[in-house]
Amino acid sequence: MFESIVGNQNIKEQLKQALQNNKTSHSYLFIGTEGIGKKQIAKEFSKAILCSKTEFYCNTCKNCIEFDTQNSPDFQTIEPDGNTLKIEQIREMQKKVVEKPIIADKKVYIIDDADKMTKEAQNCLLKTLEEPPEYVTIILIGSNENAFLSTIKSRCTIIHFQDIPDQEIKDFLIQRGIVVEDDRILKAFGGSIGKAILMQDKQSTYMQIYDLLVNLQNNDIIEIMKKSQSIFKKEQIDSMLQYMNVVLIELAKSDYRYTQCIEIVENTKKRLKSNANYDMSIDNMLLQIKAEIG
Repeated sequence: MFESIVGNQNIKEQLKQALQNNKTSHSYLFIGTEGIGKKQIAKEFSKAILCSKTEFYCNTCKNCIEFDTQNSPDFQTIEPDGNTLKIEQIREMQKKVVEKPIIADKKVYIIDDADKMTKEAQNCLLKTLEEPPEYVTIILIGSNENAFLSTIKSRCTIIHFQDIPDQEIKDFLIQRGIVVEDDRILKAFGGSIGKAILMQDKQSTYMQIYDLLVNLQNNDIIEIMKKSQSIFKKEQIDSMLQYMNVVLIELAKSDYRYTQCIEIVENTKKRLKSNANYDMSIDNMLLQIKAEIG
């Protein structure tokens, strides 16, 4: 159980012990960086709760087979509808919660990206968390603990997931046949295996970012804009900006002007999160960095 999931060994052991001692909680809150295995662990934990034969899971009983084929009537994942989890989704779940299990002894609900629940949805969910049926386990998954109402948190067993160490990510990639050419890239993932997996064939892009930054003083504005258009892809921008700061921190050790550039990148992150124009934000960032270092 959990063998294929990298990191957070202490949490795996904690959940295993809860299963062995038959002391699983009715509600959990899994908190941690995106892409570090929270949902994977939640799904394996759910499968073990539903298994009819062993304390973990057997892979052979009807419950396990239906879980693996995504046909279990006693398991459901709720995800955001658009940018938020709405009160209607929670109400629909509550209708099912009160129904007894069909093939297993228990029922499990995973609410993914639960930190995107509206306040109304959280208040609605609170009714179920206060008096859950004895056969139900609800697992909330999120990356922003502050987004949850204190009343929600007080009724959950909160489990804080740790970022995956760079070396463990590197070992994981090597096992997949991917050699990391620049260890600075590892820091750009912020301890997230998910981001590392998305990187697989994009190392050359990160090296282009490195070359752009170290040679910024030697390139004119037109050349910089041309390069940026081919480098900065929207779907990878979080990791790319993080990588930029890793490089800038390194450069700042020998040239203080790069220190201010780190703040420029951070301000760009904030603008993008507030839905500012993407292309203009990237171009403006590079122009400001160019102006800062001359």
